[in-house]
Amino acid sequence: MTMTSVGHTVVCAFEALLPERGVAALLGDVQIALFRTHDNEVFAIGNQDPFSGANVMSRGIVGSRGDVPTVASPMFKQVFDLRTGACLDDPEVSLPVYPVEIVDGQVVVGPGDY
Repeated sequence: MTMTSVGHTVVCAFEALLPERGVAALLGDVQIALFRTHDNEVFAIGNQDPFSGANVMSRGIVGSRGDVPTVASPMFKQVFDLRTGACLDDPEVSLPVYPVEIVDGQVVVGPGDY
C-alpha cells in the first residue's frame, strides 16, 4: 500500500456520489478516484491504472471478493482492494490510498502520508 500526501480537502457532498460508481477528483496535482459502495462506505484511491498508465480507475467496475470491496480496472481488468489499494491479481502492484471521512455531509480526503 502506498500512501501519498494531499492534505485535508473537501471534495464533494456525500450525496453527490452514486453508490457503486466512481468519480475522479483533482487534488493539487494528484488525481484520485472516489467510490461509494452499496453500504455507503467511501474510498479514495489513485486514479492512475498502474498497468496501463491511464487515469481511468474512477471508471472501473465496483464489486467485491468475499467481504473485500473492489474495483476492476476498465483497461485490463485487474482487481484492486478499495481499502488497501492492493492488486488482488498481482501482489507486487498497488494503488495509492487516501483516508476519507464524511464531515457534515461532505466528503473529506485526508493526507495519505502514513
